[in-house]
Amino acid sequence: MKTLLLFGALVLSVPSLLAQNAPVTFDARSAKSGAWSAPATWVNGRAPKAGDRVQVRAGHTVTYDAQSKDAVRMIHVAGTLTFSREKSTRLEVGLIKIEPGETTTEDGFDCHADAPAAAQAGAVPLLEIGSAEKPIPAGVTTLIRLVHFEGMNKETLPAIINCGGRWDTHGAPLNRSWLKLGASVKAGEPIVKLSDPVTGWRVGDQVIITASKESYGSGNTFRQSAAKPRKVQTEERRITALAGDQVTLDRALDYPHLGEGDYRSEVANLSRNVTIESAAPDGVRGHTMFHRDSTGGISYAEFRHLGKENVLGKYALHFHLVRDSMRGSGVLGASIWDSHNRWLTIHGTDFLVVRDCVGYQSVGHGFFLEDATEQYNLLDRNLAVQAYHGKRLPKQVLPFDDNDGAGFWWANGRNTFTRNVACENDQYGYHFEVAKRSNFSPLLNTLQPSGERERVDVRKIPFLRFEDNESHSEGLYSFNFGDDVNGSVGGDREHPFIARNLRAWETHYVLRPNLSHFLLDGLTVSNGVYGVYHPDYDAHIYRNISLTQVSSEPINRGHDDESIQYGDFTYENVQLINCRSGRDPLIQLTCTSPKAGVSGHFRNVSWPGSESRQGKVVDLGGGPRNDKLENSVAYYFHGYPAAGELTKVVSVKFPAAMSGGDYQSVDKFTGKDVRAEIQPVVTAWQRHQA
Repeated sequence: MKTLLLFGALVLSVPSLLAQNAPVTFDARSAKSGAWSAPATWVNGRAPKAGDRVQVRAGHTVTYDAQSKDAVRMIHVAGTLTFSREKSTRLEVGLIKIEPGETTTEDGFDCHADAPAAAQAGAVPLLEIGSAEKPIPAGVTTLIRLVHFEGMNKETLPAIINCGGRWDTHGAPLNRSWLKLGASVKAGEPIVKLSDPVTGWRVGDQVIITASKESYGSGNTFRQSAAKPRKVQTEERRITALAGDQVTLDRALDYPHLGEGDYRSEVANLSRNVTIESAAPDGVRGHTMFHRDSTGGISYAEFRHLGKENVLGKYALHFHLVRDSMRGSGVLGASIWDSHNRWLTIHGTDFLVVRDCVGYQSVGHGFFLEDATEQYNLLDRNLAVQAYHGKRLPKQVLPFDDNDGAGFWWANGRNTFTRNVACENDQYGYHFEVAKRSNFSPLLNTLQPSGERERVDVRKIPFLRFEDNESHSEGLYSFNFGDDVNGSVGGDREHPFIARNLRAWETHYVLRPNLSHFLLDGLTVSNGVYGVYHPDYDAHIYRNISLTQVSSEPINRGHDDESIQYGDFTYENVQLINCRSGRDPLIQLTCTSPKAGVSGHFRNVSWPGSESRQGKVVDLGGGPRNDKLENSVAYYFHGYPAAGELTKVVSVKFPAAMSGGDYQSVDKFTGKDVRAEIQPVVTAWQRHQA
């Protein structure tokens, strides 16, 4: 009986698959250029009606001018389909496929195998929902709703697919899609002040005001439909009035939001006058994608209720194996929200610009670079709020990715991340992760600075730029770089991983730098639990660091409980301000190293107002002890306790390291597992004179 049922299911699925791959028979085909609603535009003098499969033929320009709830099953754009800029429009459709040729299929993922490899010059198929030079103007709206029809493949449809054509979607510009609060706002207040006046924002727009506190609780997700969610402090509201930098909301705020000093919440506008959405968010959702050799771009458009949960490749907005064929293209000022499968996926694609976008509520990682070959992409001034824990996707490329909710996730360092903010994501604000596994080799064919492609170990490719990024109110980590396998990720002394001017606040783990040859120049932290956590100390430099009110471990030992250090490090210009550590010291020292002569250096390090309950600044730290003692590590505090003095600290587990010296416990400085020797600094000139 079970065999018969299975056979029956297979038989039932065959017609659907055959229909998906068979050439489409069109119900309405353009006869000439003209308006969509004009019968004369179409063969047989009939405008498209509900359920039709429609073709805009090569050489014809059809202007969509309707506001219709009658859904057409498919539109094959082989010519030009442009949307009216004079009147508001609404299109309900199962599939839009931008592809050259006279035939196509009803496949919502792959392009038609029999389509021409490239359109003839001057005949590139075009879906134009505004252009960069002439967007859909303010006061005019365009709404495209993706509708699933009976018999369609639920895994691939509904969709908008660009197969070697041009797809432009450009709404009315906003001077800023998101910005910081200009003043703090209390719970119960209905008016917020922005950091700058805004243009392009409208009464009725939907906005979010991001959280200002870390959310404590037993839940592990901010997704409110989960069985046990965490408390969400990001709030959704509608605008009822605008006056310069003042925004009046439709109801008062439930939580306070910070808007002064270095640590301020954001206000983001989710609404655009051009919208692409799923018609049934609780049913079969749609997705959108660009294939190789496509052109076009997106600005100030809204993508909502898209993405197919737990389905590989069916994302809200997807650049699929484009490589450099769309160089110069970009996604600017877009709003991508309530996605069941990522906000924006960059897969096998280089040289894409993603700027001023807002991502809000995504199942799985939000801004996502998929297979570790993506390079030279720029993500600048984007906001990532509430990327949720998802499941590993079937047949995903990278087996080590848990898809556990990062605002930004990538696996190849040769990309640029600047001026972005992440908030209230389940696991990470930013996660750079790449690893070798039994079923994955990190030796990948990637584009080199010379322009050639070469097979290299992508674990050794340092960041192109990672600067001026911020994270707050995260579920667990703000910044996590590397892999859990010690020493597996990292550059070299000529090509280190460099991060600059980072900010984190109201978060649990601030920074986990699990990579070698790492330079962090600039980190400002307020209200965290762990500061620099689980570092893979090997040629690390940390400078210009300010950690304020970090409550447990401002500076963690090498690899935390492993307490092992593989190479030298330096901390320079570091302040630990009002940190109240519990059983742990303010600065944890590593117990041992597999190499001899390893050291750590601290220059211009201070701890005003900070102390641990046990009254120690430096020690080996709490928790388990590493009993595998190989080589002692020496630590040097330059200019401590006074200028011209040098304090050397070693572990009591290595008595030989203290022989011949005057090592002692130093009140309010050393803990029980270390001893210090204070020496005058001998300069090179003094040695020469001697």
